Amino acid sequence: MDRFQEMQVFAAVAQAQGFSAAARRLGMSAASVTRAVAALEKRIGTLLLTRTTRSVHLSEAGQRYLEDCRRILAEVQEAEDSAAGSHAQPRGQLTITAPVLFGELFVTPLMVSYLDQFPEVTINGLLVDRVVSMVEEGIDVAVRIGELPDSNQHAIRVGEVRRVICAAPAYLNAHGRPLHPEELAGAPVVATSSIGQLRSWPFLDKGQPINVRPEPRLVVTANQAAITAASLGLGFTRVLSYQVSSKVAAGELEIVLADFELPPLPIHVVYQGGRKAPARIRSFVDFMVKALREHPALG
Repeated sequence: MDRFQEMQVFAAVAQAQGFSAAARRLGMSAASVTRAVAALEKRIGTLLLTRTTRSVHLSEAGQRYLEDCRRILAEVQEAEDSAAGSHAQPRGQLTITAPVLFGELFVTPLMVSYLDQFPEVTINGLLVDRVVSMVEEGIDVAVRIGELPDSNQHAIRVGEVRRVICAAPAYLNAHGRPLHPEELAGAPVVATSSIGQLRSWPFLDKGQPINVRPEPRLVVTANQAAITAASLGLGFTRVLSYQVSSKVAAGELEIVLADFELPPLPIHVVYQGGRKAPARIRSFVDFMVKALREHPALG
């Protein structure tokens, strides 16, 4: 097995986090996959994968090597495409990640439209409310909401979102609209446990930080459930502005205390490879950036 094949096998094992799963994906036997990785580690002289009885994880050296493998394999594919005269034609599999609700509202329609235009591309969409390691989990493109840590990945800012307090207009008409965050103390609240809302809700009052500890009557694990409960008149909830933009426009929810909000959070499209990324990654990033920048809910 040559070095390029060993790289492909190693990358498949790292993405699948297992030898058997990688073997099925590659159409090889598990023994062949195991031997290929062992030969690779022996030649390099370091452990790339940490094995346990239940899973396989990248070592620190393996993480660095995987990033190089992906870049090299992508360059080889690009060279072959260019020689064949298909350099500009996206093809192959894309793996994309985004937060669950953002992915449902914005990314899924873009994936469908993109696939309509490029029939030789397939997409694996990972919609989860956690920060996914792009290298370890083989992610090509990610949507990140919030400030980005320093990294070697390329990022394009496409918009921003606010952290808003909202409630149903009927509830506000019956109980009054708060003029200061402290008025939320003791008010019925719908909280989302998955993003730490149970501890406190931060605000800015004339530039000074203040915190209000909510007293939730209902705690749910999904933002959409909290939004639905608030729309039905249970009380206040705190979410990101894009998550309720359609309900605010429809008059089902109303934003309050806007003057006390924290600064908006940036939205970035993050991708690997830069200018040397395969055509499918570059074209999807361009497609997504244009669409998200034009969306009124993200401006």
